[in-house]
Amino acid sequence: MKSLEQFIVEAKGGTYMAGKTAAEIPSRLGAKDIAYENGQYRYLDSYYGGTDFVGQEAIWHKGTPVWAMNYYGRIVDATRFDGEKAGIVIKQALLALYQEKRFLGGFAYRHPLGEYIDETAGDYRSFTGIERILVDGALAYRLDYHGGLIIP
Repeated sequence: MKSLEQFIVEAKGGTYMAGKTAAEIPSRLGAKDIAYENGQYRYLDSYYGGTDFVGQEAIWHKGTPVWAMNYYGRIVDATRFDGEKAGIVIKQALLALYQEKRFLGGFAYRHPLGEYIDETAGDYRSFTGIERILVDGALAYRLDYHGGLIIP
């Protein structure tokens, strides 16, 4: 299972952090898909929306689904923050997190545009979490997520 956890971090870093764009032909009508493969693992992030969005990340091993995460994020205070700023803060924060070879656990990152805070309960096998950005101490962005192993 350690290889799965390592692949999750690798796939997240290899897609979102690498600035990959959504595939031309999505797996679901109206979705934006970003895929990554390495060896016997395949990762797909499929989402809807922009500033406010919902999606699912999934991983297959040898063609069998083994892990997934669902998420919903939104700008809470559009008068002080927007999707472009959120993207900048999140990208920098996640780059720092993935460099630690992990994607879960308590994590905070200060950026000139806002303070990124991630709180998680559990580990890659079963988890829930909240990702937030505070601007001048006030909530400006929030993402809720949960996921874990898929056992056939």
